Amino acid sequence: MRVDVITREYPPEIYGGAGVHVAELVSALRRSIDVQVRAFGEPRSEPGTHAYRTPAELVGANAAVQTLGTDLAMVADVAGADVVHSHTWYANFAGHLASQLHGIPHVLTAHSLEPLRPWKAEQLGGGYAISSGIEKLAYENAAAIIAVSAGMRQDILRSYPQVDPARVRVIHNGIDVERWRPVQNPKFLRGIGMDPDRPSVVFVGRITRQKGLPYLLRAAQQLPSDVQLVLCAGAPDTPEIMAEVQELVRLLQQTRHGVIWIERMLPRDELSAILAAATTFVCPSVYEPLGIVNLEAMACGAAVVGTATGGIPEVVADGVTGRLVHIDQVQDGTGTPVDPERFISDLAATLTEVTGDPRRAAEYGAAGRERARSDFSWASIADTTRALYEELAI
Repeated sequence: MRVDVITREYPPEIYGGAGVHVAELVSALRRSIDVQVRAFGEPRSEPGTHAYRTPAELVGANAAVQTLGTDLAMVADVAGADVVHSHTWYANFAGHLASQLHGIPHVLTAHSLEPLRPWKAEQLGGGYAISSGIEKLAYENAAAIIAVSAGMRQDILRSYPQVDPARVRVIHNGIDVERWRPVQNPKFLRGIGMDPDRPSVVFVGRITRQKGLPYLLRAAQQLPSDVQLVLCAGAPDTPEIMAEVQELVRLLQQTRHGVIWIERMLPRDELSAILAAATTFVCPSVYEPLGIVNLEAMACGAAVVGTATGGIPEVVADGVTGRLVHIDQVQDGTGTPVDPERFISDLAATLTEVTGDPRRAAEYGAAGRERARSDFSWASIADTTRALYEELAI
């Protein structure tokens, strides 16, 4: 069996959880089937991996139009595949057209949904209408849709009521606990200004509305003075949210010590050292289909405090591997808390609770690593995905 995987992100060009997912899934699948990867960007040296640049005539066009041009360049090359599998709206158009042109099933994995990310209009302008239309077209015509959590499955069926529920399967994201593991590197930690002997809260994520970073920065004002805040945050969606985060960080740094902001993309060993040293990792997202970063933190032995939204409750076992923070959200697709101040206060109180009990936090972390190992292995996820391919290709 040959499966062509179409993706915007693929190593070394990865900036988010979808790219991590694709890289790990492909690696696991290639142990048993032929997988050809068709990715955006610069040429790769990896066998079976093909790269597609933005067509020269579209350079300078709206980002959504550039995406469609790259998708079109891929379609003919899918000839000979038994299944085409696309990831995110960026690749969905190529998957849909390849399915029609070559008469093969199109599987897509839902990592996020455009109707639940209306702030993307700030980034894409009119391109947001294009991305939304492409996603709808692909979802309503795909042979199967993989939701990375049960929460995501519910979101898909609510956002696209024309989709047959039988076509939506839940297959979670995974984690490699051999590569993501506790790393002890106190010299590196001190080099970035982090004191491994003080309690700490660590955030890792892109600077985008869905990740809830401004809420965390406001909650941090209420944390005990000895708690450090380490932000591994970059790749802002817009200049506006970057300016908001910069101002909130500036205000925090004026009133407390130990506010560390790292904007560069960290290699895995350095990030693992930060996560392993954290008293708790925090995921304050207002929209999160699953949150692979939570699995990375758990694999590194960190307790996790996360918002009880989307797929996060399927990863974080409240009172076992960390704590969940309740949130009531406005039903307009933005994920905005109904009472932002209440959410901020509850987030601060939960972080204070966990950082104030290092022994309990360590117990959460140990349980989290075991849960990541036992429940979220890429080998089992690849087996389930391959079985879906085989079912569709009959």
